[in-house]
Amino acid sequence: MKLLVCIKQVPDMESRFRPNSQGIWFDENDLAWRMNEYDEYAVEQAVQLREQVGDSAELTVLSIGPDRVVEAIKKSLAMGCDRAVHIRDDHAATKDPWQIASIIAAYAKGQGFDLIFTGMQSQDRGSAQVGVTLAEELGYACATTLVGFAYGDGTVTAKRELEGGIKGVVKLATPALVTCQLGLNVPRYPTLPNIMKAKKKEIEVIAVADLLTEQPLTATTSFHPPARKGGGVVLEGDVGVLVEQLVGILKDKTAVLR
Repeated sequence: MKLLVCIKQVPDMESRFRPNSQGIWFDENDLAWRMNEYDEYAVEQAVQLREQVGDSAELTVLSIGPDRVVEAIKKSLAMGCDRAVHIRDDHAATKDPWQIASIIAAYAKGQGFDLIFTGMQSQDRGSAQVGVTLAEELGYACATTLVGFAYGDGTVTAKRELEGGIKGVVKLATPALVTCQLGLNVPRYPTLPNIMKAKKKEIEVIAVADLLTEQPLTATTSFHPPARKGGGVVLEGDVGVLVEQLVGILKDKTAVLR
């Protein structure tokens, strides 16, 4: 059984974000980086399946980006992936979801992957398009927003989170692709022995030019913080006085009480 999990390295959400000089993406100077949180759930589920199936399964982790993404790849290997593919691209951040999905599809076609795991979305762009587009490109069955997963006899049983807290259960015959989200599992911490083992595992490096043939369908024209607006009003005093002040402000400044 051949498994593939796709991961992305994203800026840590605690970083200070500023537009770059071109005004189309982050200024990457001084940013901290980590594996996309949704992808951690995908890696954990793929590793759990790898452990369930045993030695007859091979789990490959794939990531697109500059040299720094090797850090996220090594974490995936330490979590239990068998081998890795680094599609080297110094300008991955400028590519749209269509191009990213096409790059992965160009690699995956002909590889015979039975199951592909991705995160539901990335924390930086949040398009939630790469996984489903990849499935369409490969002709795979697809289920998104997984919060439950089971596998047996070539069939995936997936519990999906729908709108309003409703859950839906679907069954997919392999080959299939699933996108994973919060609540699916608890990602493991790599142990020191597994970190040491990960250093010996294979990381295949492929130039993005060898796989990318598609032109972008969308382009970022502007990336900027929201415009500053006027400050708020802080009310202090007894509750009765505050209520009168608030009602007066709502009458004078808004149409709420008119």
